[in-house]
Amino acid sequence: MSGLNKRFKSWPGWVLMLVVVVAFLAVGATRMAGPQTQSDRVDELTQRIACPVCAGESVFVSQNNASRALRNQVEDLVRQNELSDAEILNLIDSRNEGDLLLVPESTGLEALVWVLPALGFVIGVTGLAIAFRRWKIEAAGLGDPTGADRDLVEAALADEPESNS
Repeated sequence: MSGLNKRFKSWPGWVLMLVVVVAFLAVGATRMAGPQTQSDRVDELTQRIACPVCAGESVFVSQNNASRALRNQVEDLVRQNELSDAEILNLIDSRNEGDLLLVPESTGLEALVWVLPALGFVIGVTGLAIAFRRWKIEAAGLGDPTGADRDLVEAALADEPESNS
């Protein structure tokens, strides 16, 4: 009976996890692949380029003259329709001194920016699961208190002087 009880208690969590995974897959599968118009493409690219003058702003948001010039360069390159988005970003980054890309590339050393946090999360959750399982096994091994344990506690409580604070 105990095993059946545990199964009934654990299935709602698994059902909830299944619903969440299916929802994420549905959203990911139906999501648009990229910008539909040239204007959308320019907006997407300028959101990934940092303002060379402003701290922490993208060219898309900044109203600085340097940002406007970069936005115009991106618009011209998109209108020419000869380069891919990655090639446009590399060209803008190479033309200008400094690191203008807000979103790191997903290859090489910069891929670690994407992988390390996820890897740290997985290792942390796995470590907690192992620790909780070990603690549960250790707690199950202790068993219920015996009559001797209860007698020992009662004796300790009887020997304790009463405090009248």
